[in-house]
Amino acid sequence: MRVGDDPASVSYVTKKEKTSAEIGISSHIILPPVTITQTELFALIDRLNLDPAIDGILVQSPLPKHINEVAVFRRVSPEKDVDGFHTLNLGKVAQEDDTGFVSCTPAGIMELLARSGVDLKGKHVVVLGRSLIVGKPVALLALQKKAGANGTVTICHSQTRDLPAITRLADVLIAAIGRPEFVTADMVKPGAVIIDVGINRVPDPSKKSGYRLVGDVHFPTVSSLCAKITPVPGGVGPMTVAMLMSNTIKAHHLANAG
Repeated sequence: MRVGDDPASVSYVTKKEKTSAEIGISSHIILPPVTITQTELFALIDRLNLDPAIDGILVQSPLPKHINEVAVFRRVSPEKDVDGFHTLNLGKVAQEDDTGFVSCTPAGIMELLARSGVDLKGKHVVVLGRSLIVGKPVALLALQKKAGANGTVTICHSQTRDLPAITRLADVLIAAIGRPEFVTADMVKPGAVIIDVGINRVPDPSKKSGYRLVGDVHFPTVSSLCAKITPVPGGVGPMTVAMLMSNTIKAHHLANAG
């Protein structure tokens, strides 16, 4: 479900629909008017929650300012919350309970690190951003007492003092603040692993579209310093979609168990 025409949301929803079709998952995009009230949106979600033909529900973020996102996330049934934003599912991540759903981008980051041979055990992981969608859940995942995790985690945000001094301590830096090319070379320790979650549009007259996509990291200068770095686009984004598919399949199996 997508409310509004945020460019990044349009792109992500299109990719999710395409990937679903490629692997045999039936999907349907619901496009309520941007003027929909929170009460009306709740009623729509309630109908989807009760529909046995629907295994998973995704409400694309961001939502219009007049709608409380967290309240919407809580309205989705935890059993159909394939985005992993419901309070119950976030709580299960904190308790290291694998029966719930993990937020797709954080889950994708952990999968990407594992498949790249990056073990967080004993490493200093600095998370730049504290959102419910990426920052907080990925910090919880990196802390877990599990293979590939066991990191020492620091979360930074807009009120953090002397931010560059902290990011320079990171063995693994996860940038998720939505500020184009914010992380520069002077903020990175040589040999660090950089996960760039950001996807931002910046003007570029040389492009037919008039813009280009960049991450939260200044790739041209940082890439020469680090051991590994994710590109934008093409890095974390596809992993987010992959984890959504994984969650949807899990929801289907849970709904049809027994």
